[in-house]
Amino acid sequence: MIKTISTFMMCGFITAFSLPTHASQSLKGYWHYQEYLDNHPEQKKLTQQLSDMVHENPVPLAQHQNKPITISVIYPASQVSDYWVRNIKAFELRMEELGIRYTINQVFTRPNVDARQQSLSLMEALKDKSQYLIFTLNSVRHRKFIEHVLQSSETKIILQNITTPVKAWKEHQPFMYVGFDHEIGTQRLVDYFSQAEPKNSRYAMLYYSEGYISAARGGTFIEQMHNRGNAQLVASYYTNATEQSGYDATMHILDENDNIQFIYACSTDIALGAMHALEKRGKQHIKLNGWGGGTAELNAILAGKLDATVMRMNDDTGVAMAEAIKLDLEGKPSPTVYSGQFDLVTKEDSPERIRKLEKQAFRYSDR
Repeated sequence: MIKTISTFMMCGFITAFSLPTHASQSLKGYWHYQEYLDNHPEQKKLTQQLSDMVHENPVPLAQHQNKPITISVIYPASQVSDYWVRNIKAFELRMEELGIRYTINQVFTRPNVDARQQSLSLMEALKDKSQYLIFTLNSVRHRKFIEHVLQSSETKIILQNITTPVKAWKEHQPFMYVGFDHEIGTQRLVDYFSQAEPKNSRYAMLYYSEGYISAARGGTFIEQMHNRGNAQLVASYYTNATEQSGYDATMHILDENDNIQFIYACSTDIALGAMHALEKRGKQHIKLNGWGGGTAELNAILAGKLDATVMRMNDDTGVAMAEAIKLDLEGKPSPTVYSGQFDLVTKEDSPERIRKLEKQAFRYSDR
């Protein structure tokens, strides 16, 4: 039985979602992060070793380089969230500390908009025979391209912002999956809302665009809240992962479901759009979360405009990518998966605690 939440569509970028009465498991076809490590003990050991390296002082590359390595980076970094820009800055600074000679070609695109530019940049990276390609996986289009590279190219792929290996790729995985595990981070927000809101609270879901991130952050949240039985989902929308689409979806939610206790947002830009909509309607009593804990979210929390976020120790993953490349150049095994650490931040936290977490999270990217 399918219960239709809404039939609203606006300008083709906000899509209503139908919720099954029994939530299905999110991320079918992927290994969950801890599940993968538990089923691959050798990988668990390598991941722990890399984690130790990330938090230790850099040890320069021991292998002589005849020439610089070539790296292509294609990121959806043209957004309010500063995760991607900070990530690549931390990566480059750590590469320099490790004494790795490299050349890098960076292309920043807009999420779900610059598909043609993204495709051209990917093909250019293959044509130039980049040794390492740092990309992401959120859509079917991404997956098809990655499969093509895995089958036909010597380019080593680092998949950023995903930590759950694709089961169908079996032993022929990308060089590395790296990010902050979406399910683990979402669980921290499940705990927060379960404690902050009374049983049977009503809430709305603002998804990312259709794809992996929506399943991992949004689907996981719905399933966990459903399993706990302490909240009722009354509306949910896919967005374009932009601030404007978050604003528009929230305005419509408020038109249709005025009596809700909180809104769950799947990304920074969506959360900020929702925040402005709540301000516009004078509904700031409705709780709202961020996702990621970048500068814009932390400023909103300090101003009392966001209630909570799960904060990534942002620069961990940039450092992890550099250290993994160093291991590879030295002919040593590197892990297939790595997830950075999180902290929950709420508007009840002191500015001193938030600034301390910022110092840790942005230890490279704030230089």
